[in-house]
Amino acid sequence: MVDGTFFDESREQSQIKARIVAKYFFAWVHVIKKFSPRIAYIDLFAGPGRYEDGTTSTPILVLTKAIEDEHMRGALVTLFNDKDAANVGKLEKAIAELPGVEKLAHKPQITNEVVGDEIAKKFAALKLVPTFFFVDPWGYKGLSLKLINSVLQNWGCDCMFFFNYNRVNMGLNNDAVREHMNALFGEERGNALRAKLPGLNPAERESLIVEELADSLREMGASFVLPFAFKNEKGTRTTHHLIFASKDFKGYEIMKEIMAKESSEVNQGVPTFEYSPASEKFPTLFELLRPLDDLGDMLAKAFAGKTVSMYNVYREHSVGRPFLKTNYKRVLAAMEAKGRIKAVPPADKRPKKKGDVTFGDGVVVTFPK
Repeated sequence: MVDGTFFDESREQSQIKARIVAKYFFAWVHVIKKFSPRIAYIDLFAGPGRYEDGTTSTPILVLTKAIEDEHMRGALVTLFNDKDAANVGKLEKAIAELPGVEKLAHKPQITNEVVGDEIAKKFAALKLVPTFFFVDPWGYKGLSLKLINSVLQNWGCDCMFFFNYNRVNMGLNNDAVREHMNALFGEERGNALRAKLPGLNPAERESLIVEELADSLREMGASFVLPFAFKNEKGTRTTHHLIFASKDFKGYEIMKEIMAKESSEVNQGVPTFEYSPASEKFPTLFELLRPLDDLGDMLAKAFAGKTVSMYNVYREHSVGRPFLKTNYKRVLAAMEAKGRIKAVPPADKRPKKKGDVTFGDGVVVTFPK
């Protein structure tokens, strides 16, 4: 259940979450509009639209941007839902008060339903237009692999959801909520996960739980999964994650750049993919804290004897790791300067920018055996 004070003020973490979702949605629209005349945004736990302090939450941010953009005004279809009738009433009022809302070709749909298997079945039976699907439950009730897959199974659809790690961690061994846990991980994987947890320290436990969740998503076809962690006020433990899931590398690439800029720490140009009020690091999720110093050796081993373009090095190697495209360019240029690789065209034949040799996407790299 959502605590009655949850929407009283816009905490910094909530603002970061809203920014990540909104930034990705706008970037996603820019890409997907080339392929589809209609696009959709679905939020099944939409809330009241505004916090009590007046700060706008994600639904209003999305609609405001759509009103300002000529293409989005005509293309965007939105569905907002909340099981709390009071939140629905506030959201309806907040949307109605938006300047220019009447310019939207498709009036926002607002429903008041409890999210569960019935909604998942309803979506699974539909052929959806390209959709960005945001699922933000306060706890975990209503969040399931079936629900996520009901949207992701369609072309051009991406999903981001709130994963309440703190409550899931406590619930995994609680028989009273076993059904909800199995809905998240699948019954077989959930049982196997419970058997692996005893004896693990908190960091190992977190890594295992998030990795198992990501593997469940990949089995459904979401090849690209990216978690962003939020720490408690003291920075001593993780409270929750935002989990992004996509079938396309382009979506993964866009989201990675957005999450990188929202990270509270950057080490050697490599983001931590976490927000910590205390700016303290925590152990790796999918190798997400490997230092840049290691990247050259990692590439030399992974691509030994191969000839491949810079972009394909980045595309093949970056998934599940924290490194950005700029990190790969920097490290490959350093490897070339040290004679560890050969590049075509070579450094002296490539254009320079601000005194630095560039390492373009199309530069072809040969790694020694």
